[in-house]
Amino acid sequence: MTGTTTKTGTTIDTLRFATAGSVDDGKSTLVGRLLHDSKSVLADQLEAVEHASRNRGQEAPDLALLTDGLRAEREQGITIDVAYRYFATPRRRFILADTPGHVQYTRNMVTGASTAELAIILVDARHGVVEQTRRHAAVAALLRVPHVVLAVNKMDLVGYEEKDFDRIVEDFAGHAAELGLPSFTPIPVSALVGDNVVDRSARMDWYTGPALLEFLENVPVGTESAADAPARFPVQYVIRHGEVRYYAGQLMSGALRVGDRVIVHPSGETTEITAIDVLGVAQDAAHAPQSISLRLAGQRDISRGDLITAGGGAPVLTQDVRAAVCHLADRPLKVGDRVLLRHTTRTVKAIVKDLAAAGELTANDLGRITLRTAEPLPLDDYAVSRRTGAFILIDPADGATLTAGMVELP
Repeated sequence: MTGTTTKTGTTIDTLRFATAGSVDDGKSTLVGRLLHDSKSVLADQLEAVEHASRNRGQEAPDLALLTDGLRAEREQGITIDVAYRYFATPRRRFILADTPGHVQYTRNMVTGASTAELAIILVDARHGVVEQTRRHAAVAALLRVPHVVLAVNKMDLVGYEEKDFDRIVEDFAGHAAELGLPSFTPIPVSALVGDNVVDRSARMDWYTGPALLEFLENVPVGTESAADAPARFPVQYVIRHGEVRYYAGQLMSGALRVGDRVIVHPSGETTEITAIDVLGVAQDAAHAPQSISLRLAGQRDISRGDLITAGGGAPVLTQDVRAAVCHLADRPLKVGDRVLLRHTTRTVKAIVKDLAAAGELTANDLGRITLRTAEPLPLDDYAVSRRTGAFILIDPADGATLTAGMVELP
């Protein structure tokens, strides 16, 4: 989460969140309602929606039309992985990753939710928890999304009955427990009518919690201090000025200061930071997620892909990688396959040693994998760091992305 300072000196932070739901659960209408009722729709966009709705014989504007255009393009074969939408309220800015609902696009939810701090999983109040709901919950658990909202939609079609809402929440809670999803926040909504989306609904006085937007505005996210996390700095470029070398890249977590003792992985060398540049300006310290360049004491054999660390909780150096994965490619992944593993800025050769409970992984499959890499990698558990605990597998033949992985250390 990043912050923006306004002219009045107050800081408005940014929440990244993703939406997921089965086909016809009303996700397009929910996103449209959220944008419309938070006054985030331009006048000409709303006019176009109202015109299109009248042409269809609808009295009220069909807010799903605010988002369905991109979905239609996708169905025509145009590659759009995730539709990102940006809006703001006086309290917070939002980056919404709108992911498709079809089962064949599960991999797209992985793309959208991988950087999200919150996921909204939509359920149709008439149908309750279905297979795709469980799949979306599994992805949220797999990616360790910090906050999950269960939005029980179309409450108007079940008479706003509390018992229907409670039944769905209880069902979902059982699956969440099995998946290791630590907690979730259930909210009953009607996206079509607007109940509990932006404003609290008078039709469900039995519900005493927040409306969806109210929750999004107030959920505590990004509370961990960058300075409190162990520093992780993958080297992206080595810049040479005569005899002097600078190591450039993005500080993924933690903080670094001039004078800090650091470790370079995988060599294990220790050295000291003698200078830090941020956007070409010398600084005494740098904090994630700044892009920086470092100068280190002595002559060091450091290259792209090396990881510079400081602070407690050193990464584990290993050639045996166990991970939870989502397979993204149309070609299957099998035991014995030779792949490239890209972790931060480092790419190494690897072989698939084992696929738990599966002979192969096909597109959109979730599973667990064991890999053996040609060179040792400094890894963090994904539960500790979503940046340095993640990797992708690449087809060495054509460079295509095959699989997204989340490291599970013993």
